[in-house]
Amino acid sequence: MSECNKKTELLGCAPIPRALLALGLPTMIGMMVNALYNLADAYFVGGLGTSQTGAITVAFPIGQVVVGLGLLFGNGAASYISRLLGLGDKEMADRVASTALYSSIAVGAVIILVTVMFLNPILRLLGATESILPYAVTYTSIYIISSIFNVFNVTMNNIVTSEGAAKTTMCALLAGALLNIILDPVFIYAFHLGIAGAAVATAISQIISSLVYIFYIHSKKSNFSFSLRKCCFSRQIMSEIFKIGIPTLVFQLLTSLSIALISMQAKRYEYGDSVIAGMGDVTRIISMGSLMVFGFIKGFQPIAGYNYGAGKYKRLQEAIKTMILWSTAFCIFYGIMAAVFSGKIMEQFTKNDIEMIRVGRKALTANGISFIFFGFYTVYSSLFLALGKAREGFILGALRQGICFVPVILFLPLVWRIGGILYAQPIADVMSAVVAVFMAVYLHKELKTFQCAVEV
Repeated sequence: MSECNKKTELLGCAPIPRALLALGLPTMIGMMVNALYNLADAYFVGGLGTSQTGAITVAFPIGQVVVGLGLLFGNGAASYISRLLGLGDKEMADRVASTALYSSIAVGAVIILVTVMFLNPILRLLGATESILPYAVTYTSIYIISSIFNVFNVTMNNIVTSEGAAKTTMCALLAGALLNIILDPVFIYAFHLGIAGAAVATAISQIISSLVYIFYIHSKKSNFSFSLRKCCFSRQIMSEIFKIGIPTLVFQLLTSLSIALISMQAKRYEYGDSVIAGMGDVTRIISMGSLMVFGFIKGFQPIAGYNYGAGKYKRLQEAIKTMILWSTAFCIFYGIMAAVFSGKIMEQFTKNDIEMIRVGRKALTANGISFIFFGFYTVYSSLFLALGKAREGFILGALRQGICFVPVILFLPLVWRIGGILYAQPIADVMSAVVAVFMAVYLHKELKTFQCAVEV
């Protein structure tokens, strides 16, 4: 126990349940509240009308791309950093952290600039109808510029969590999310800014989260000291960041693609705006549960990476089993609640759009049932990346909203019409979970072989 400092003690020495709670619970709470402000946007914007709700649904994929840029460098670096700390190489971990942070900001600024230049055609491509487009332009033009702060936040979220400082991540997420929930009604209704007010509230909230991370850096509480001079774009560092970061970015792009495909398919029908708005709200509700799972797994990933790097395979196996049990129990509870109360939940997002409620109720019921598989699937898709197994992690992570989802959403509506849109994601969820079982068996055989070799 003496060789562990206050942070790495949790990663390599503390009892697994204690370590998972200490690292996963703060991040889960932070991401839960973070998801709440996405729901808050939908709730308060819902009072403006169906087209306005559809506008934030169409804009949502752009936000996911921005988050993906932060994850490209943040999650890619975090996996490598955890393994480096397990090996005791703090100097290299320090260089990786600085390289990831400044790279994400630079690339993020370029992508945001290009998005602003081609905003109208991008929104049309993402499924905006003529009635939705003006509101989508108003909302996204403000939101996308402020997203540079979100790139910084997502990158720091991963780096800070990788060193075991999950409470800092929770504070940053809580500060921004709670402020957004407070500011939404103020800017939308009190200041009469309408949908622009929702974007302004989000922008201010992202800035506040950034300030929390900046304070953490300057307070010298981090294991890392961030500096441009420490940036190192060596082949070793960039390949380690990209082999995990690129699959993570692809997952985010697939999330954006899945939402865009739903909107593109839905706008062909008579009540297109209602279907787009309803499916957008369903996505946010399910995303709240999935973000809570992701948040808890953020605490699990550094434990997995650290112990894999340190050769503590028995401890790693214990962490995996505990994580599967806890995440699956949560997903069963959340999924059943979403399915049972689907009608009441959807009624909170519109005053008089009966079609939106009908569509949302059916989709939420189906998605709630299939959500029970989400914990198991996500533990393994995240685990492969945490262990540096980019190929396996990429394949598994791309299944749910890419390899399985895209063919289903493209072809099922041809024979099932709107039903094909409503049930595409649940079908893809079940298919992905089945593949995850086979890949999990393969991984555990490998870990058991490593463990036997160490014991000998």
